[in-house]
Amino acid sequence: MTALNRILGALVDWLQRPLGGAPPIVGLVLWSIPVSVFALWVFGKTSNQTRIAAVKNQIAAALFEIRLFNDDLRAIVRAQWEILGRVIHYQGLALVPMVFILPPLVLLMVQLHQYYGFRGLAPGESALLRVELAEPGGERPDLRIEVPEGLHLETPAVWVPALGELDWRIAADAAGDYQVGFVLGGETATKTVRVTDRVVRLSPERPPRELLAQLEWPSEPPLPADGAIRRITVGYPQGSVGLLGWAWEWSFAWMVVFFVLTMVIAVALKKPMGVEL
Repeated sequence: MTALNRILGALVDWLQRPLGGAPPIVGLVLWSIPVSVFALWVFGKTSNQTRIAAVKNQIAAALFEIRLFNDDLRAIVRAQWEILGRVIHYQGLALVPMVFILPPLVLLMVQLHQYYGFRGLAPGESALLRVELAEPGGERPDLRIEVPEGLHLETPAVWVPALGELDWRIAADAAGDYQVGFVLGGETATKTVRVTDRVVRLSPERPPRELLAQLEWPSEPPLPADGAIRRITVGYPQGSVGLLGWAWEWSFAWMVVFFVLTMVIAVALKKPMGVEL
């Protein structure tokens, strides 16, 4: 998973680089276009287009029957059951291309979430910095934190034995990319902290060496499986997306906007691409 994250991350970073200074909505619109084209192409190649068109015609015929015989309760009920059956059949036909569309789409969405789900810290802003140890409980560990110039700690460490966590408030003094160091016994680890107003790759968590954790947080290499430190997190502020005078500040708001844009573009392109949805 680490190698895959490295390859995908490098590719997405290269494509995203020109969009760093643009508002998030611009990047989402530009990303949604190739995603829509890809999804339509795969849908057209892997689905039974003839059968999908036939099922849609059957649904339309049943709807017309309801309108035509709106005073015949028996005919209306029969048509409604037929519509339900055809819709289920249509969903089954649409599931086949989803098997090919969803895996690459999920990998891309995870990468884009590192850009649009959060925003970098601003100078004067602070965030929660959390270190989770592999072995919870016990006495407070002798962990040393090394904070570079440009950042400073607002609070001393708070030890939470039940969770095996050490927590700090870390504050930004100046824009830049930083590496916070941690030393525990003979083990060292680092965590990136970015102070910027650009749309850049952020790493809210340096994950443990577990498949799902690496899939969710691909921006930094995982921590050693046998290390004393299990994960390190930075509480970046949630990202925001502005559209038509409205702004949504939520880490998943970009996904909602992205899916809406993708669906609208797909509907607009289905006829030019000759794909039956």
